[in-house]
Amino acid sequence: MASHDDDDGRPVQDEHLIRAGYALDGDDGCIADARQQALAFLDQAEADYPLSVPARTRDLTQLVVSELVTNACKYAPGPVLVELRINTRAVDVVVWDSDPTVPAARATDPDRIGQHGLEIVKAITEALFIF
Repeated sequence: MASHDDDDGRPVQDEHLIRAGYALDGDDGCIADARQQALAFLDQAEADYPLSVPARTRDLTQLVVSELVTNACKYAPGPVLVELRINTRAVDVVVWDSDPTVPAARATDPDRIGQHGLEIVKAITEALFIF
């Protein structure tokens, strides 16, 4: 179990209460499947632990999963692996694909059509503590 000091110096436990992983084949329905898997994961966390996952957290988790899986399916051939983890402070979303290059968000450009997925994920996750 890992821990670190919180802003006020108290130790905070980083152990995840529940984690789940699954593989997607990258077909047309995999993004919708990933969103459903994320909701099922959050439902299971609420059922098994004394957590209440707010609607906003559900929506943002689905959005992050959707954007990351979309990016993986669009730019990397082959299967996509998703891992979800939750503790009392945060939901972690990890997505793996076959491309060895780590994706990076492009500079903000309101005139660009498309390719804003990582910008969206970055904006949501930069300073967000869900719980």
